[in-house]
Amino acid sequence: LRGSNAVVVFYPFAFSGVCTGELCTLSDNLGSFRDENARVLAVSVDHKFALRAFAEQEGYDFDLLADFWPHGGVARTYGVSDEASGMAGRGTFIIDAEGILRHVIQSPRGQARDIQEYHRVLKDL
Repeated sequence: LRGSNAVVVFYPFAFSGVCTGELCTLSDNLGSFRDENARVLAVSVDHKFALRAFAEQEGYDFDLLADFWPHGGVARTYGVSDEASGMAGRGTFIIDAEGILRHVIQSPRGQARDIQEYHRVLKDL
C-alpha cells in the first residue's frame, strides 16, 4: 500500500443496518478518496464468502477484508476488538503514503462515523 494513503475502516458485521449505510457512503465517495490518493479497506470479522456476497449485493468497488481467523485478530491488534460480542468496533485508521498512522476515528456501537472527517484528514496529508 506504500505510495498511497489508506483508510482502514473496521465495522461490526456485513449486512447490518448501520454498517451497510457506512459502507454505501464510502462507496458513493470512492472518487473523492481516489482524488485524495487514498485506498479504502473495510475490515470485519465476517467470513470471506459472506463479504463477497455483501460486496456483490451492494456493488462495493473497494476491498472488504475478512478478520475471520484467528477471529478478530487484526481488530485486537488495532485495539478495536469488542471481545464481549465477538466483533470489531467502529474504528477508522488513516495511514499516510509512507505507512505512518496519522489519525484514528472511533464511534460508539450503533453510531455511524462522519465521512467528512476522513476527507479533512486526507486533505492535510
